[in-house]
Amino acid sequence: MNELQNKVAIVTGAGRGIGKSIAIALAEKGVDVALVSRTLSELKSTADIIEKIGRKALPIFADISDEQYVDNIVQEVVTKFGKIDILVNNAGVGYFSKVAEMKLEEFDQMFSVNMRGLFLATKSVLPYMIKQNCGDIINISSLAGRNAFVGGAGYSATKWAVIGFARSLMLEVRQNDIRVITICPGSVNTSFSDNVKNPSQMPQPEDIAKVVVDALSMPRNVMVSEIDVRPTNPDW
Repeated sequence: MNELQNKVAIVTGAGRGIGKSIAIALAEKGVDVALVSRTLSELKSTADIIEKIGRKALPIFADISDEQYVDNIVQEVVTKFGKIDILVNNAGVGYFSKVAEMKLEEFDQMFSVNMRGLFLATKSVLPYMIKQNCGDIINISSLAGRNAFVGGAGYSATKWAVIGFARSLMLEVRQNDIRVITICPGSVNTSFSDNVKNPSQMPQPEDIAKVVVDALSMPRNVMVSEIDVRPTNPDW
């Protein structure tokens, strides 16, 4: 049985990289997908692929750190599809510098997108998931949320925050049969990882998408709450 057939998902940051791959992988499993980002041209490209697969796609331009934008996203999805089964909190930004050199606007933007946006999207979909007594919330965190490194103080702080938020949320909503699943990738072969000698050895966006689909495809009585994804051989 395909656990995902005819479900409806919202994927943030769906125009490129991991988000795009997740949206396409979900469509291949029979999911209709609302695609959210700040670059509409990229969303339309993802939507075209999904529609060729035979599923519905809804591209939505939005700034997920803005509460009004997020509320409008959810209302638009419910109006078009009638429900929300899956939320994939994937959108994120990263700036890497030592704390003494870090720009305040970069620090603020990371928290606005990586944490505030995730909070707003989650809060907005929860009433619908609670009402239907079922749902899945996928959070794309990072191994940077578990490990410190020079130049990563701001970014790591946001990803630690995602993990802490998700662990508490899971305890709050599991009685409503809502699963909260956090994926923590290391370096992935996207534009986020530069100057890599052998990118073929890295996890690919499609690999992270498969992890998401596999976690969502588990029987409803099973929740895989946190998954770390590393390269087998990081010698690149």
